[in-house]
Amino acid sequence: MKILLPPSETKRPGGDGAPLALSSLALPELHAHRSAALDALIELAADEEAARRVLKLSDRQAGDVEHNRTLRTAPTMPAVDRYTGVLFDALDAATLSTASRRWLGEHVWIHSAPLGPIGALDALPTYRLSAGTSVPGLPALRRHWADATSSAIAESAPAFVLDLRSEAYVALGPVPASVPSSYVRVVTEHGRALNHFNKKSKGLLVRALAEDRPRITSLRGLRRWAEKSDVVLRGTDDAGVLELVVAE
Repeated sequence: MKILLPPSETKRPGGDGAPLALSSLALPELHAHRSAALDALIELAADEEAARRVLKLSDRQAGDVEHNRTLRTAPTMPAVDRYTGVLFDALDAATLSTASRRWLGEHVWIHSAPLGPIGALDALPTYRLSAGTSVPGLPALRRHWADATSSAIAESAPAFVLDLRSEAYVALGPVPASVPSSYVRVVTEHGRALNHFNKKSKGLLVRALAEDRPRITSLRGLRRWAEKSDVVLRGTDDAGVLELVVAE
């Protein structure tokens, strides 16, 4: 099983890892698209005023231009540690055991806007780019990424994909129909969508999976694990959608 997570706009600064090495990232088929996106972001960062306008940065966020300028030379840290925010705070990967972190590295992709899906333990510098940004010198991110990412997912041939991304990131690389998958929505017992608990619930779900380290190769296997773990995952009228049911 592979789990697709969205990224977070907020990121932990610094790092002590070697600079970004595109050749070491998951889904190596995306190398050319990654390189093109990095080049465009670095070129944009050379004009600070233009970069702040395109990236919609406030005065307080102006330092993010420098982060983009140094994307190829800045220190890195594992992606799952780089991202902060509600989902990643709930996942709290830093407190997991070595075996559980290894499980994350083997089973979790985090969908970065400039790099596409990367492994949870892949080395990542800090950056600024969201799914809806149009970067000069690149096609719209959806056009740049969608077909290439879907193709790369298909080529990696996962037995089953659990898609926890937001719709904006799904658009940057839909799971192809040839790959068994389920998209997760977070709801109450009565089916009401829960925006506030959405990210937290997804982070807690991935943490529970990492702690248990189950061998899951199908939707049936996932639901069997959920039942044993007191996690409520229920099907919907849409065969490709699961509801993660949580208390309000």
